[in-house]
Amino acid sequence: MVGSYLFLTFFSFFRLNTLFLSLLSFIFHFEVAFVAAKMVRGKTEMKLIENPTSRQVTFSKRRNGLMKKAFELSILCDAQVALIVFSQRGRLYEFASSSIQETIERYRSHTRIHNTPTTSESAENTQRLKEEVENMMKKIDLLETSKRKLLGGGLGSCSIDELQRMEQQLDRSITKIRVKKAEVFEEQIDQLKEKEKTLVAENTRLSEKYGSYSSQQAKKDDRKNIAEAEPILDVETELFIGLPATRTR
Repeated sequence: MVGSYLFLTFFSFFRLNTLFLSLLSFIFHFEVAFVAAKMVRGKTEMKLIENPTSRQVTFSKRRNGLMKKAFELSILCDAQVALIVFSQRGRLYEFASSSIQETIERYRSHTRIHNTPTTSESAENTQRLKEEVENMMKKIDLLETSKRKLLGGGLGSCSIDELQRMEQQLDRSITKIRVKKAEVFEEQIDQLKEKEKTLVAENTRLSEKYGSYSSQQAKKDDRKNIAEAEPILDVETELFIGLPATRTR
């Protein structure tokens, strides 16, 4: 009797163990299939969906998911959430945990407060601008003084070293000016040479054209002179006009 009871207990335990193993195997295969399907699907490429039907379906699904996430965020975290979505056709979709207008006004007030500089920041900005203006004025004065000295004025307070530096600077400037002047002259000479070639070619063409015209005109003049130089000869004939009786034999 005890042996039968032990046998039934062992058999029941064996069946439970088998069912548990089968359940684990099913879960394992299900997870493998899910991971494989997810790997096959891959990531969604972030670009415009060309098919209008697919685009509308994706918009509806993602809009609903976005609305759900906004709702969950407002409930779970007690956050004030406002969501505004316009579709491609201009249709409005919105969600607000309290009120859209109230959230927008709160956003505007927050932005206005945080973007307005405080009194200390304004004073610092003003002081910084004053310093920049003073530095610019000093630089302008230095440049004006240097220009005046380079033009030969205000040299009484200059030392020997400063005069030598200005002389060297002027020499370098004159060298650069002469080099640039020579380059400009060369460019102008090249341009004049090109114009000369063009004028010579045009002159040759006109000379050839005028020469052919002169030769033709000379031939015409020669023909005219020959025609005018030929003598007019009188031809005597037996023709008589009048009555036959009065005709002289």
